[in-house]
Amino acid sequence: MAAALLLGGPSYAAGDAEAGRQKALRCQTCHGLDGVAKIPDAPHIGGQNEFYLINSLKAYKTGLRQNDMMNLIVSDLSDQDIADLAAYFASLDPKNE
Repeated sequence: MAAALLLGGPSYAAGDAEAGRQKALRCQTCHGLDGVAKIPDAPHIGGQNEFYLINSLKAYKTGLRQNDMMNLIVSDLSDQDIADLAAYFASLDPKNE
């Protein structure tokens, strides 16, 4: 059963955190390069779960999740871009408040 769960889940491209750091320049206005939100409406994403970030970005790209800015920003991202961004932001220390 465990093998079925592991093999039956969605597959993700391996993310490259360093490549993601370069790609994160498009995210810095709202989420900052450190993953700490710079505007009140944006969440802190530094240290967030990598699979959650991948699923969220893909949902914005497909329109399953709606946010005018996010839908626009992710529209041209490839699966590898998404994996790289998720790897980068997941590698950061979460903001503690």
